[in-house]
Amino acid sequence: MCTSTDNDAPGKECYAGVFKHNDPRTKECHAGVCRGRIVPLLFSMGRALSEQNDLAQALEAFLDYMRDEMAMDRAMVNLHHRETGRIFIHKCMGLTDEEQARGVYFPGEGITGQVVESASPIIVPRIGDEPAFLNRTGSLSRPEDRDHAFLCVPILRGKKVLGSISAIRHYDNNKELLAKHVDTLMVVSYMLAQAVELYLVENVDKVLWEQRHRQLLEELRVRFKPSSIIGSSKAMMEVFALLHKVAKSKITVLLLGESGVGKEMIANAIHFDGPNPDGPMVKFNCAALPESILESELFGHEKGSFTGATQLRKGRFEEADGGTIFLDEVGELSLAVQAKLLRVLQERAFERVGGNKTVTVNIRIVAATNKDLAEMAANGTFRQDLFFRLNVFPLLIPPLRDRGSDIITLAEHFVSRFSQENEKTINRITTPALNMLMKYHWPGNVRELENVIQRAVILTEDDAIHGYNLPLSLQSPVLPGLDVQSGLESKLAAIEYEMLVEALRLHQGNASEAASALGLTRRTMGLRMKKYHITYKEFRQMMSPVQTLEL
Repeated sequence: MCTSTDNDAPGKECYAGVFKHNDPRTKECHAGVCRGRIVPLLFSMGRALSEQNDLAQALEAFLDYMRDEMAMDRAMVNLHHRETGRIFIHKCMGLTDEEQARGVYFPGEGITGQVVESASPIIVPRIGDEPAFLNRTGSLSRPEDRDHAFLCVPILRGKKVLGSISAIRHYDNNKELLAKHVDTLMVVSYMLAQAVELYLVENVDKVLWEQRHRQLLEELRVRFKPSSIIGSSKAMMEVFALLHKVAKSKITVLLLGESGVGKEMIANAIHFDGPNPDGPMVKFNCAALPESILESELFGHEKGSFTGATQLRKGRFEEADGGTIFLDEVGELSLAVQAKLLRVLQERAFERVGGNKTVTVNIRIVAATNKDLAEMAANGTFRQDLFFRLNVFPLLIPPLRDRGSDIITLAEHFVSRFSQENEKTINRITTPALNMLMKYHWPGNVRELENVIQRAVILTEDDAIHGYNLPLSLQSPVLPGLDVQSGLESKLAAIEYEMLVEALRLHQGNASEAASALGLTRRTMGLRMKKYHITYKEFRQMMSPVQTLEL
């Protein structure tokens, strides 16, 4: 063991080490932790981390020290990615590239995983006696390797475990030297903690976040591209054709149509199919806020511009810089706000409330309204110059009642979506229910249809949406000739009517088979059909809703 002698020079104290060749005159520590040797290491690492922010250089110096001064056969600096749970070798000494690639653990796996999980150092005096040592790298496969010791300490930043430092060496049962080496690894781990955390954020977390961003962006593109917007009617195909042409440009688009037709969906499609899909998509409802704060919300305000303005605030136009802003219900804007909006449309520039500095933005503007802006401009309630600026490329979204078979397609889509959300198995919409959906005039358009189907999915108790699961406003036209139009009798009649129609549809108009399926006699079946003016002939050529959709 290395000890000081009378011949030792001051400042050359050595502990837990061995003098080379057992000659005190050499004044050198071999495979120990010499105070005179570790100070230059700490100085070199500290300068690399604080002055150059170079974690790689600091780790190279540390690994060299472990090899040359501590006589370590192998050493590893492992990083723990908290998002994925992976513990991987970032830098190492004594391992091949293949061995380094295999050294991946998760918390609790092997000694390395236990150190990360417990946030405490672990010493294995002899690898061959420790079943928890997994040797996942495969670098310790020789019989003589079993006599080596394995040291592993955590890299801690507060209560967070950022990784670990591990080392392998033959110690000859020198417990004092083993403990001193663990102390050295802990000192260095504290020094590395902040730099390791910054590295994980800038290089590992950032890469994962960027991957997720690209994945979510791609999902949004797929979800909102025109081909994913449900509808195959002639009216919607005309909309899609125009949408595809306008999306690739940066021209201002004005979406027209009744409330609930899906203007926001079309605006999303324009953005994600446009030239800047990576940019922000900011949505603002012009009717949602009072006029007193509307201007501040759109254009932002300077600090101190009004009571309560304690700091500078960016408005929606600045938030949308590099992307698209969707102005819904634009017809609700006051004349004062319209004047400021006109300048943004013309110059893509504005001033914040209380400020005199001009802010310039690169944005695309998509506006929407369910009002007749041309009539409003003629009456003086909407600025004519703003109307002409917005009306560069008007796009009329047809109401649901003019979209024909799209009603069934949308209904099927909503059934599938809401049945999954409610953990139900719903396979079909019955014929009477489909008839009700097709005959209704849909004043609330797609939004109303969505709400109706969501309610029906909740109410149904089997694998189908029935007519009696729909609101009463949809049911009355389907029961011709009924004397009772409300109350219990009407409800029972609706259920009876639907069961008759479904049985006839399933048996292609064969009244005898339908009667048998319902538990009725042929005569009773005929009387019930006569009551509701149902004839078997209309079901002989009837195709199922699924067949109709396939065509």
